[in-house]
Amino acid sequence: MAQSKTETRRAAGIDYTLTRRRVRNINLRVRADGSVAASASPRVPAGVVDAFVAARAAWVLSAQRKMARRARWDAAADAALPTKAEALAQMTALCRAYYPRFAASCPGGAFPRIAVRDMRTRWGSCSLKTGTLAFSRRLCVTPPAAQEYVVVHEFCHFAHPDHSPAFWAAVEAVLPDYRRRQQLLR
Repeated sequence: MAQSKTETRRAAGIDYTLTRRRVRNINLRVRADGSVAASASPRVPAGVVDAFVAARAAWVLSAQRKMARRARWDAAADAALPTKAEALAQMTALCRAYYPRFAASCPGGAFPRIAVRDMRTRWGSCSLKTGTLAFSRRLCVTPPAAQEYVVVHEFCHFAHPDHSPAFWAAVEAVLPDYRRRQQLLR
């Protein structure tokens, strides 16, 4: 397979990296660090790619602002994060408070194993196989209502391992305002 060729370009005040590879369309993305990358077939003239980027300049700038906000929030949140031991104690206490409502659906009726991890893409997870509820350490710096929502959400997965209507009904039975709480995590 031929090697891809990369060059730095500028269009409509936007610096971007153009990579030539076998693709059908011109692809454009803004990376987490705010840099802009485009890929296009070697047959597409550079001017056409420049025009493509220029036509999407507003979208690129909006995405860069969003990435910058997210980076600032992540940096502030990371600075305020409790230690893993503190986070584990906090999440275990919260799970103990809700456990009586979910004991019947927990594997073997036992209190689940609680874990805290440095997860970036999810707030929590439930493992039916190991009977473990895992939570992101970042969850500990969200509002208490949001933390409660994630705990209830994960406990409900013991009875409903999917996101079926029955699952959401179980969440709503415990937290009638769960939709408002979900918004606190966005």
